[in-house]
Amino acid sequence: MGAPVSAASGRGAGRRPLAEINVTPLVDVMLVLLIISLVAAPMLERGIKLDLPATESATDIEEARVVVAVDRNGRIQVNDRPVHPDLLLRQMRSLAAARPDETVFLRADKLLPYGEVLLVMDRIRKAGVTRVALVTVPLEPRSGKKP
Repeated sequence: MGAPVSAASGRGAGRRPLAEINVTPLVDVMLVLLIISLVAAPMLERGIKLDLPATESATDIEEARVVVAVDRNGRIQVNDRPVHPDLLLRQMRSLAAARPDETVFLRADKLLPYGEVLLVMDRIRKAGVTRVALVTVPLEPRSGKKP
């Protein structure tokens, strides 16, 4: 005669399905991504480094909306985004049309020739922007010397 067949003698008998997620690989991947982002973050260059000229009457700008920056090499950025000099005129025209009373703040490196600063300022004014302000930093007081 035959052997009794029971449900417990088959495959997977007495086992319940595994309902837990193994988080070790997830944690490993997240740690690797964290390390990569921590290593790569300092390499990202944000903006351009400018050495602004100093003046005694410089004041802080509370709310600068449109900032045009020109570095030592003549590269132009509008609000920290690189812009080709030919496209600067187009961007300033659209700004002048949208906000006619907007002040454009022009930041230029102090080692940039004065003529190049005036060319950028002229492009901004040609586009119809009537208010252009030059950005400077406060002059540091000289110690030990009297005027």
